[in-house]
Amino acid sequence: MRRRGLLLGATAGTGALLIGWTALPQRSRVGLASLMKPGERDIALNGWIKILPDGSVVLAMPRSEMGQGVHTALPQLAAEELDVPLTAVRIEQAGWDAVYGNVAMLVSGLPFHPREEEREDGFGRAKAGRWVVSKVARELGINATGGSSSIADAWDVVRVAAATARASLVGAASLQWRLPVEELRTTEGVVSHPSGRSATYGELAKAASATPPGTVQLKERKDWRVIGRPAPRLDVPQKVDGSARFGIDVRLPGLRYAVLRMAPALGGAPGRIDATAAMAMPGVERLVQLPAYAGSTAGFAVVARSYWQALQAVQAVRVDWSRPAGAPMDSQEILRHLEAAVRSEEGYTFHREGDPEQVAGGGRTIEAWYSAPYLAHATLEPMNATARVRDGRVEVWAPTQVPQMCRNVAARVAGVPVDHVEVHVTLLGGGFGRRLEVDYVAQAVRVAMDMGGVPVQLIWPREEDATHDFYRPAQVARLRAVVGQGGEAAALHIKSAGDAISPRWMERGLSLSGPVDLPDKTASEGLFDQPYGFEHQRIEHVFMRSGVPVGFWRSVGHSHNAFFMECFIDELAADLRQDPVAFRRTLLRRSRRHRAVLDTVVERSGWGVRPLPPGRARGLALHESFGSVVAQVAEVSLEGGRPRVHQVVCAIDCGTVINPEIVAQQMEGSVVYALAAALHGRTDIRGSVVQQRNFPDQAVLTLAAAPHVETWIVPSERPPSGVGEPGVPPLAPAVANALFALTGVRQRSLPFAS
Repeated sequence: MRRRGLLLGATAGTGALLIGWTALPQRSRVGLASLMKPGERDIALNGWIKILPDGSVVLAMPRSEMGQGVHTALPQLAAEELDVPLTAVRIEQAGWDAVYGNVAMLVSGLPFHPREEEREDGFGRAKAGRWVVSKVARELGINATGGSSSIADAWDVVRVAAATARASLVGAASLQWRLPVEELRTTEGVVSHPSGRSATYGELAKAASATPPGTVQLKERKDWRVIGRPAPRLDVPQKVDGSARFGIDVRLPGLRYAVLRMAPALGGAPGRIDATAAMAMPGVERLVQLPAYAGSTAGFAVVARSYWQALQAVQAVRVDWSRPAGAPMDSQEILRHLEAAVRSEEGYTFHREGDPEQVAGGGRTIEAWYSAPYLAHATLEPMNATARVRDGRVEVWAPTQVPQMCRNVAARVAGVPVDHVEVHVTLLGGGFGRRLEVDYVAQAVRVAMDMGGVPVQLIWPREEDATHDFYRPAQVARLRAVVGQGGEAAALHIKSAGDAISPRWMERGLSLSGPVDLPDKTASEGLFDQPYGFEHQRIEHVFMRSGVPVGFWRSVGHSHNAFFMECFIDELAADLRQDPVAFRRTLLRRSRRHRAVLDTVVERSGWGVRPLPPGRARGLALHESFGSVVAQVAEVSLEGGRPRVHQVVCAIDCGTVINPEIVAQQMEGSVVYALAAALHGRTDIRGSVVQQRNFPDQAVLTLAAAPHVETWIVPSERPPSGVGEPGVPPLAPAVANALFALTGVRQRSLPFAS
């Protein structure tokens, strides 16, 4: 198999520049006060914090809220270091400076095995790689919400920014009162002195803006009063009373509505268009042809005075569709190609220890094949964006995870400088990775360009959303283990095949001129970095290009690789006639953190102790993703021959917890989302046309079918790690392992109930 990579060359001069650049200290992310949007009476103290006259705090918010609670958790960090109640903190959308970029998300994409950095003495390969990528990420400043990285990225910068603001406020009081800084205290937004002198933050803000912070010191863990404690989510009241604004809720004076229709075959295009009947319908104003923007399929949109009018009109357009070049895509045929690739092609080795090939000749081999289908995101809020183009400027309102990329694509489509584009980020009615794409924003801008300055809201019908997604890749994996003569699991060899997401996303999102081919960690994550202590192991992946548009799906490669890995571990335990928990403990001798999570879920679920009603069984899975370790025990029965999950007990170590209520909510949401996918989720493609067109074709979980979920948090003083995605991967294998305990039949492909 031919491989292509990124070749970085440097002359002696550029090499010297590179060495000099890397020797410089990393860019500070606190930022200048001028980065905050100026208000009439508020005063910015740095790039993240403003103080209002009443003493309340405004926090710059660079991350999108899509249900994961980030618009509450980040204010908790600020409230803690500023010594104000959480209710005193509100947010405003951050600007476009590099200080708001998501450094943690880029660093987490490095394909290093977790044990590699632990084994390094000093500045080894993994540590050096993380440092360099962190430095590059600070310079690039890519603002994105994804990879369960928002809290991990904000953990230092928001606390430092808030502590810096607090130091300036205390310093201002010290100068005004001629009292030592060490004698001043901050409580509930007030600076005070034992003598009785006090002033609110609002009273001190102007002086503080001109006062250097001096020594900035973060609060000690023992002094926390906000971090680690339950707190009501700040976005709930607006979502309850209906005042919360999602993308589809945007209403502007004179707003028009556009509904699009794309070629039924992925990669197709419209040929002859007859819009005579559509244009004669009430309220219809315009038809706009849409090329293939940012990886989308070409099509057209009809603009009208209401959404219903536009929807009826777009359906009345008669069009001859041209098919894409090349052989039609077929998902079943693609799966066969993937299996053949595993059998015959060389893979990229992500991790290797010992010599598994040599060990294979001296023991018994256990082998199993697993597969997962393409899968759509199925966000509740369909894809939409509102745009206005006038006087050489573009304004966009979008539910997006990547506002900076939206700004760039809008500028390219409209042909204006990027600083002539303003993007307003709304709440997201589900992201799950789908809104890391910018195709729908490009389309909205293109339609708005034909509207003479009138704003237009582009809405995708559900059928377009389901049939023109960027799908989770289909994947096939062969897992082999060698059992030694003493009955121990001596070696592990995993080889998988599937599309690479990150290179394709970079090509379409960054508008790169040529193909990008580089090892993509997401293809093998959850396999190459699994924690089990096989002395000999090799994990490799064959990168394929199916032609199907693929994208990041909630928990990405972990979503199916955990199913492969944890089901296979259960297979090994059964073959060796060992209890699944005892077998895992044996393989986790070097992983104290994983054992603690495993022991917690075993104890809380009553594994092996608490009897179950007749006709029920338990299954277990343990998986690390996005820096967090999650174990789940699923209690399952069969109803009418189909799986019914009654209860899921979760244990999680996600490092330092900001808000335990949000952690529990995310575990509950993850279980529901993952269970719907495990039972029903698949995308079938025939003749390049997606077959599942709406929710009746790919069912979501109903309230009646939702299991009871318990969440137990394992205490940790590590920095915070992911929560929004790590609850997804263990669910499918836990259910599959329970089904085996119940029926004696192995589940080796997703979904179960299809």
